[in-house]
Amino acid sequence: MKFTNNPIEKTTAVTDILLALVAIGAICYLQWLKSPEVWKINVWSWAFGFIALSSLLGAMAHGLELRESADQWIWSSLNLGLGLAVSVFVIGVAYDVWGLAAARKILPWMVGMALGFFIITRFFQGIFFVFIVFEALALMFAGFAYGWLAFKGQFSGAWIMAMGILISIVAAGIQATKILSIKVIFEFDHNGIFHVVQILGILFLLMGLRSSLLSH
Repeated sequence: MKFTNNPIEKTTAVTDILLALVAIGAICYLQWLKSPEVWKINVWSWAFGFIALSSLLGAMAHGLELRESADQWIWSSLNLGLGLAVSVFVIGVAYDVWGLAAARKILPWMVGMALGFFIITRFFQGIFFVFIVFEALALMFAGFAYGWLAFKGQFSGAWIMAMGILISIVAAGIQATKILSIKVIFEFDHNGIFHVVQILGILFLLMGLRSSLLSH
């Protein structure tokens, strides 16, 4: 096992690590906040935790030259982490829209969907578009949800959350294109750009969460 010699893959690995650190920082900040909505804090902490785990696995997959078996294990675990991140994210949105009871009700269904996505990727290699569709539907739901809450004016931080969702949609679109690249000192491909934009999205989500949690 050694570091890759591909400069673009090195940049992608570094941005993966930065994304993981931001997600871990978001968890620490949420846990530090004093709010009675402990369930909400924990759900979003889990969502950020799965993002951090997936990003660290991504850093290994992009930054290291691995044996095929190890590489397949990492990508398989990464797919599971991504599916769980999106599922728990949807649960967090459902909590804000419909309340605790509804969020608890859909929890096993969303976890089941994440496991289903994982099983599909185990049997059919190279169909990452399944996750892209799953993620797109989740982000669209979240965008409409927080847009509606913001329009109603009954949810503190809804506009900030909606902006975080919009940024995340842009990030997902960048990753899905697989053709975008840019050079700013270092060369970034679509994955590296996705990580940087997603970091901004997480920061907006965190600011929105802070506003909503401290309003109670």
